[in-house]
Amino acid sequence: MTDFPLDGLAGRVRLNQGPAMPVLGLGVFQSAPGEPTRQAVRWALEAGYRLIDTAALYENEADVGDAVRASRIPRAEIFVTTKLWYTHQGYGPAKAAFAESLRKLGLDYVDLYLIHWPRADAPEDRLGSWRALEELQAAGTCRAVGVSNFAIRHLEEIAAHSKLVPAVNQVEFHPFIFDPELLEYCARKGIRLEAYSPLTRARRLDDRRVDAIAREVGRTPAQVLIRWGLQHGIVEIPKSVHRERIVENARVFDFALSSAQMHALDGLADHRRVTQWDPQQIP
Repeated sequence: MTDFPLDGLAGRVRLNQGPAMPVLGLGVFQSAPGEPTRQAVRWALEAGYRLIDTAALYENEADVGDAVRASRIPRAEIFVTTKLWYTHQGYGPAKAAFAESLRKLGLDYVDLYLIHWPRADAPEDRLGSWRALEELQAAGTCRAVGVSNFAIRHLEEIAAHSKLVPAVNQVEFHPFIFDPELLEYCARKGIRLEAYSPLTRARRLDDRRVDAIAREVGRTPAQVLIRWGLQHGIVEIPKSVHRERIVENARVFDFALSSAQMHALDGLADHRRVTQWDPQQIP
């Protein structure tokens, strides 16, 4: 269960590399570049969110940076994550890709930089990328570095070649692909698990079992899924470009799921992913 306080959007968890990360944030995957992304980030910041998650792949880093600067909220209060895409992995390309992301964001540093995917066709580039991230973190241009879509064997590969433990492993995580082995491994190693697509991209929100629990607690299925992750100690980054849903997704700190409800949700795992890829298939 959770090891961080669930007392509101101001709640943060200390990462193994030092920075304190908000426990709930806004993801901008598939948020259209331009005003849709800028507006979503503005609404999120106005609602009290302080974690914004983007990536080079999303092509909206510049819009995230614009909204962060326009908010006039002190930069130190906003936790910005971006990611290194598959095609730019390797020591030199990773350094160049980070510089480009920083330029697009228009920021002096990012709070968290992640390797977006464990490259399959050139495993040596995974380690080259990690070496680049180590140097960026040591230089302070990334306050923390980590990975995304890494299975346990990929995390073990880093551990065999580096003393720096990833601060975060961001993966698709919700009751339908509940992976207690990965959750336990990351907790034991001091790696914070972070869930993208915690709302299953709305594909499973009409599940009758989730809806039944939502009715029991007087909340929406989306709120139940987010709360489930938080109670497992997982940082959650639901995505929306609708103001009312951004606000609704944050209303998860004034109720709790019982042990029985958590157990029922844990039992929904059928390993049907909403993303097109499965990290377990990457050697």
